[in-house]
Amino acid sequence: MTADRVLSVADQNSNIIRLAAAQALAGANSVVFYATGAIVGNAIAPTSSLATLPITMFVLGMAACILPTGALARRKGRKAAFMVGTGAGIITGLNAALAVVIGSFLLFCCAAFLGGAYAAVALSFRFAATDGVTPERRARALSLVMGGGVMAGVVGPMLVSGTMDLWPPHTFAVTFIAQAFVAVISVFILNGVKTTEPVDAAKHGGRPLREIVRQPGFVSTVFSGAVTYMVMNFLMTAAPLSMHLHGISQQASNLGIQWHVIAMYGPGFFTGKLITRFGATPVAATGLLITASAVVAGLAGTDIVHYWLSLILLGLGWNLGFTGASAKIIDYHRPEEKTQVQSLNDFVVFGVMIVGSFSSGALLNLYGWNAVLWGSFVPVGLALLAIGKTLYSHRQLNVTP
Repeated sequence: MTADRVLSVADQNSNIIRLAAAQALAGANSVVFYATGAIVGNAIAPTSSLATLPITMFVLGMAACILPTGALARRKGRKAAFMVGTGAGIITGLNAALAVVIGSFLLFCCAAFLGGAYAAVALSFRFAATDGVTPERRARALSLVMGGGVMAGVVGPMLVSGTMDLWPPHTFAVTFIAQAFVAVISVFILNGVKTTEPVDAAKHGGRPLREIVRQPGFVSTVFSGAVTYMVMNFLMTAAPLSMHLHGISQQASNLGIQWHVIAMYGPGFFTGKLITRFGATPVAATGLLITASAVVAGLAGTDIVHYWLSLILLGLGWNLGFTGASAKIIDYHRPEEKTQVQSLNDFVVFGVMIVGSFSSGALLNLYGWNAVLWGSFVPVGLALLAIGKTLYSHRQLNVTP
């Protein structure tokens, strides 16, 4: 078996800081699209039923690029994948701005796809933080990098609110130009990340993927992470447009998105400790329960307070659910298998999200916001059953969850 070399504490800390900062900047890319994508789509799409298609394209870009960028990381190292991803982020902003100016829905969807590619690479930041770190510190490192994304909740809405009206004939055009500039900054930050092993070490060896997938608990762990992310995306895709349709101002909507993103990433500063104390699987289950409570809050009404409470709970549930599942995935692979297994996990997550993203827009337009909320209960319930079965099996075998 090929083992990662352990980095010095200084290099570990430097990597965590850099990856956390890059997570924040990449998160701003996602916030901009989630906050504006459906609104821009509604303005320039040939029909209102396609308003959320740009968000779907964003998720499709994530799913389509997970495996290719994982393969690139396996062959050339993580840093090569980082550079490709941030490059896609730069192109995203420039193309989206041009699409708004010329009113091209097709170009805007293409920009959204590339934005998803950037987000796909950014998701590997959490796993990259565990490279060269001793096993007992991995959950903490992963959690801290995700916690760094809390700044996305500040940067993203500031980009939208501060730039959306700077070019009056073309709302949001300057926003996307600013987004491209933020991606440029990320290039320089990621260039200083220290790698942990020779690239050749990651190219060879490892068990067949079929054998890895068949490990007890692997499927339920991937499924719980996928559901947590899918439901978050399912509701987030429709929420800005739903608020808009219910007469809530763009500024109030942006503030709701801001607190949602803060709730997504803020708990990352202590989620790692919770995982170390209680185990990754119980933390993931708690995240799913909080996600269910977000749906209940949304069903309580359509005033701004209901949207805000639902979005905040949704962010908190996502953090615990997705971080818990991500930390558990690390237990199922060896160092030489990491990029293959991690990219497979994220591919499943975002493959599932494609369905959720597109269906949320259709449900919202055909049946309204409450239909989107009720539709979230089924996958959450199935994931909780799967995780409950895993916890029961662990208890029977006296295995740490």
